[in-house]
Amino acid sequence: MVDLLVTYMEMTAPPSGEPLAAPMPGAVVTRELLDPPSYVRLYRAVGGPVQWDQRLRMPEAELEKLLASASTHIHVLRVDGQAAGFCEFNGVGQPAVELVHFGLVPTFQERRLGPFLLDRALRAAWSHQPERLWLHTDTHDHPAAQSVYGRAGFKAYARRIETFPD
Repeated sequence: MVDLLVTYMEMTAPPSGEPLAAPMPGAVVTRELLDPPSYVRLYRAVGGPVQWDQRLRMPEAELEKLLASASTHIHVLRVDGQAAGFCEFNGVGQPAVELVHFGLVPTFQERRLGPFLLDRALRAAWSHQPERLWLHTDTHDHPAAQSVYGRAGFKAYARRIETFPD
């Protein structure tokens, strides 16, 4: 077992101002319906370095059901057609929408693509008029995660040590 500092953050209003411009030619964000193998490839590419494993432990039938659910929205960042990152929301259509996964493939980091992906995905999630968006981040996530979320409009509302399987 491992103890991690978990920070819970929420956003209670949509992003203000103009949408962020693409930081490089060929960068686009669209909602995609991914099949389990495509999702798992992208999940591993983004989450491997920060030890994501939640979706890898799911039975395939359960993952298939989750990906097919109308309340699961996955926004994929592609650069010249190549998957560079994704943003996954659960509970779309409900008052509280969770931002479950967000990240970039390591080779696409440090190019301002993360804020661009997050901004576009958040605007799409807010178009469904939730009361709030929320997420949690922990000490295994990218060191810049909380500051990226803060600049996007999230505010911390709770912090606590939680124990997870190692």
